[in-house]
Formats: sequence, structure tokens, C-alpha cells
Amino acid sequence: MDAKDFLAMTRRDQQTWSFTVTERLITPGQFLFGGCGLAAGLVALEEASGRPTVWATAQYLSYAPTHAVVTVTTDLAVVGGHVTQARATAFVGEREILTVNAALGTGELSAPAPWITMPDVPDPDDCPPRQLPFGVGESIFQHVDSRVALGRTFEEIDGTPGSPISAIWARVPGHFEPSAATLAIFGDYVSGGATQPLGQRTMGRSLDNTIRIATLEPTEWVLCEIHMHALSGGFSQGTAYLWSRTGTLLATASQSIASRLWEPPAL
Repeated sequence: MDAKDFLAMTRRDQQTWSFTVTERLITPGQFLFGGCGLAAGLVALEEASGRPTVWATAQYLSYAPTHAVVTVTTDLAVVGGHVTQARATAFVGEREILTVNAALGTGELSAPAPWITMPDVPDPDDCPPRQLPFGVGESIFQHVDSRVALGRTFEEIDGTPGSPISAIWARVPGHFEPSAATLAIFGDYVSGGATQPLGQRTMGRSLDNTIRIATLEPTEWVLCEIHMHALSGGFSQGTAYLWSRTGTLLATASQSIASRLWEPPAL
């Protein structure tokens, strides 16, 4: 399975794609998961340009509710010898819901290894599942296998402030092929990262979401090493390093998040 299959995207013409917001693509709030929106833009831009993603950022403008049909259009603004600068725009009907700006291309110069190292964490099989609280309905989190590698589970959050650094192992059963789009989905785990340092259960709505690709290699599990930087005035910010199981840096992800305390669903 690749990201296009997971999103069930259909190409309508040279510049246009579409997909339906199914239950496996939504947040617990019943709207399109931000990482899936960025992923859809990258699927479209990579196919339109014929080049791999170097960098991309999404600005989220509105919601796409469950069962909505999302249309994604592309614009290859500048096509250079090595890099294409492009944008993708997603709509529900006439309403624009997100814009993705991206650079796509390849070069020759590489360092033999990344300049940072993967943290020492337990194997995924030795980590507890990352479970959401009782009462949360169907969402993407029922379709992604997540394990807490560093930090506290949701049940262990007791009001005590903790470390701003946490880590989550993530995979999709059936296994994604490695791509910028699939890493964009995993990178959106930053949106819930404020829970760990604050010591209180939080909810996050992404305002933006950025992915920078380092090296793509096959891996069943991706480690999302999350570093939260600040929370002020209702907005938090953080970064994730995305690692393969063998310690290869796949990408970095970052975002700004509208954060608030978790509100249990009414009984």
C-alpha cells in the first residue's frame, strides 16, 4: 500500500485529483486529519512534476468533514533544471480548505550520515500502545498502529509537568511504501505533543504543517521523535525527527498548533 492507495486518490485530469474523506482519514473531531491533507497535496505534486519532494508546507484554512469530496489542483509555478517550485490547492466544493507550497527535485551532494542521531528507545514490540481515551469514535488512529517509545501514555498523564521530548513508533498495518506523503501523515503526531510537557491532556488543531525530506528507505516502523518548543496564548509549536527502525533520518516535520485542554465527550 502507498499513500495514494491509503487516501484513495483518483486522478481526474493532468492537474486535478480527488478523494473522499473516509473514517480512516479523520481526526477524533470528525474532519480531515491535517497530515492526510498535506499527504494528498504531495501525491498530486509528485505525480504532476515527476520529481520527489524536498520540502513542503501546508496552511490549513478550513475543515473537510467526514464524507466530503476533496478536489486537489496543482500549479507548477517554476520548473528548473533540478528543482520545481509548485503549489497544490484543496477544495471542498468552492471552499478552499488548504494550500500546499513545495519544492521538488534532486541533487548530487550528500553527507555519509545525518548530523544528529536517533534516540535510544525500546523496540516497538516492547512499547505500550498509544491509546486514546474512552469515547473517541472512529478516526485515523484506529488505522495506524502507534506505540509510546518515550514519554507517558494517555492514562499516565496526571497533571505533573514532564519532558518536552517524547517519541512514538508508528506504522500502518499492511505497510506503507516510504514516501514524502506517508511521512507527512506520521509527522502530524506533533499536534498532540503538548500533552507531555504540560502534564495535562490536550487537543491540537494544526495551523500549518511542514515536512523536509532527508532520506527515504524501506521501514515497517517510523519513530516520531517529538520536541515541543513552547505553548503561549493557546498556541504551541514543535518539531519531529522521523527515523527508520535502523536509525536513518527520513525527514523532519514541524508545525504550529491551536492547543486546548482535552474535553471528554458527553455521556
